[in-house]
Amino acid sequence: MPINVKRLFHTFLVSTFLVFIFIPLNAGNNSTDPPKGIRTVVIDAGHGGKDSGAVGKKGKEKDIALAITLKLGKYIEENIPEVKVIYTRKTDVYPKLIERANIANEAEADLFISIHVNAHTQSSADGTLTLVLGQHRADENFDVAVRENSVILLEDDYEITYEGFDPKSTESYIMFSLMQKTYFKQSIQFGDYVQDQFRERANRKDRGVREQGILVLAQISMPGVLVETGFITNPQEEKYLMTEYGQDIIASAIYRGFKEYKEEIDRKSKLTVVVDDKPATSQSATAKAALSSSVDQIVFSIQVASSKNKIDTDPSSFKGYEGIMVLEDGKWFKYLVGKESSYHSALDKCKTIKSDYPDAFVVASKSGRLIPLNEALEEMNH
Repeated sequence: MPINVKRLFHTFLVSTFLVFIFIPLNAGNNSTDPPKGIRTVVIDAGHGGKDSGAVGKKGKEKDIALAITLKLGKYIEENIPEVKVIYTRKTDVYPKLIERANIANEAEADLFISIHVNAHTQSSADGTLTLVLGQHRADENFDVAVRENSVILLEDDYEITYEGFDPKSTESYIMFSLMQKTYFKQSIQFGDYVQDQFRERANRKDRGVREQGILVLAQISMPGVLVETGFITNPQEEKYLMTEYGQDIIASAIYRGFKEYKEEIDRKSKLTVVVDDKPATSQSATAKAALSSSVDQIVFSIQVASSKNKIDTDPSSFKGYEGIMVLEDGKWFKYLVGKESSYHSALDKCKTIKSDYPDAFVVASKSGRLIPLNEALEEMNH
C-alpha cells in the first residue's frame, strides 16, 4: 500500500513529544550533560530463521552474523564483567525488527550493536562499513538500507506494525532526517572507534561511518549502529568471514572499539552518591559513608536494582538486605549492596546475591563517585 507520509510525520511528532517528556532535552548531544556510563549493551545478530539475509556462494549472512555476535558477546562478558550483555537472538530464529528494538528499549540498554554482512552486484566490492541512523543518501548505501529494511516484508501485518513504512520508497525515509539527532553524536563516536579498529588492527578496508535510514535504529531509544562486517558477494571476504579466525578478528575489533567507547563514556559520566532524606540507621549510614570515606580508597559494591523513582532503602524493600546505598545516575537511582576492598570478595558476594537478584553485578567507586571497573582494577594492581 502507498506510504502515508502525513501519518508517519504525525507519529514522529507524537513520539518526539513523548521523548521531550521523559528524556532530557538534547540528550546525548550536549557536552555539558554527559551520558551515563555503559552498563548494558544489546547485540543484535541480523536476520535469522526464515530470513537468510545476503547469500554468497557458500555462506549465508544470518549464520555469519550470529557467529560474530556470539563471539563479540563472549569477549565483553569475559573481559568487562560489569557490563550486562543481552542478545536479540542466540540461535537460528527470526525476531521481528520491532521485537529487536523492544528488547533493547525494555532493557534500558546504553548501546545497541546490530551485526550484518554486506552484499553488492560487483564481486570486487570489499571492506567494512558502520551505519548510524540518518537521512537517506542517494548512493549505494541506500541499497544497503533497502536490503536491511526489506526484511519487514516477511512479517505479517508489517504495514500496521511499522506505520505504513515502505522500505523501497524514498518518501518513507523523510522522517529519518528529523529523528537522527537524539543519539547521533554518540552513535558516530562508537562507529569511529569500530572502524578505526577494523582499519588499524584487523587490517580490513575502511569504508567509514555513514548515515542511512535503518529502521531498527529508528526504533531504539539509545545510541546504536549497524555494522557491515564485509561483503559476502566478494569470494575472498566470504571465505574470510566463514572461518573461525576471520570471525574472531572481526569480533575482537568490534570489542576493542566497544572498550574504547565505554572508557570514554564512563570518563565523561558524572555519578554522585545521594543521601536519603530521612535519618538513616547506624548500619545504613555507615554503608553509605563507605562510598565517600576516603579519597584514595577504592570500594567494590554490588548493584542490585535501578529505578526512576526513589525506593525506600529499608531491608523490607530489598529482600532483607541491610545497608543499602543509593546512587543517583541522571534520572535513575542505583541501589548498591556491600563495601568490599577486594574485587574478588565482591565477586564472591555477587554470586551469593544473584540467588535473589539474578542481574546483580559488581561496580567500583572512589571518592564517592562510580568509576569504570577496569580502571579500578588497574589502579589496584599498581
